[in-house]
Amino acid sequence: MKSRKIVITGGPSTGKSTVIKELKNRHFSCFDEVSRDIIKEAQKEGIEQLFLTDPLLFSRKLIEGRVKQYHEADQLNESIIFFDRGIPDVNAYLKYSKQPIPEDFEKITRAHPYDRIVFIMPPWDEIFTNDAERYESFNQAQLIHNKLVNYYKELGYYLIFVPFGPVQKRVDYIIDSLKKHS
Repeated sequence: MKSRKIVITGGPSTGKSTVIKELKNRHFSCFDEVSRDIIKEAQKEGIEQLFLTDPLLFSRKLIEGRVKQYHEADQLNESIIFFDRGIPDVNAYLKYSKQPIPEDFEKITRAHPYDRIVFIMPPWDEIFTNDAERYESFNQAQLIHNKLVNYYKELGYYLIFVPFGPVQKRVDYIIDSLKKHS
């Protein structure tokens, strides 16, 4: 069975991980965001924000982690698999930070397509918070959101914007939308 690989993306602090957690509670297979682990690993080595210190190294580690998840998903016998961010997010963040996108990143992105539907979690001021791994301001989160939307559109994905609301309603919306677009 070929699984539908569904990306849930958006800027920082938009509720992606909370939605992924609820999808897991509903017994869906999900892959967590890999960036927090990379950030924590760098912080142990004394680098506070690896993306700010060395955006290309951080992005390379991210793309490797997301490619690994992509291939791990191929081993699952599930009809739907959710991802907290996708491979294209790496390039969108590089665009946000005005960094050139390495040619191999573009090739990797195009060689690992997800389902044509991508769920976008828009910036939501009411739930926005910072923490040790999330340093961006709300304004920066909005700019990142725009880069993500534009890049996924450029790649030909169909974007569905998840409305604000309680996590259960957001997850219901995602599941209902997948049924309508199957």
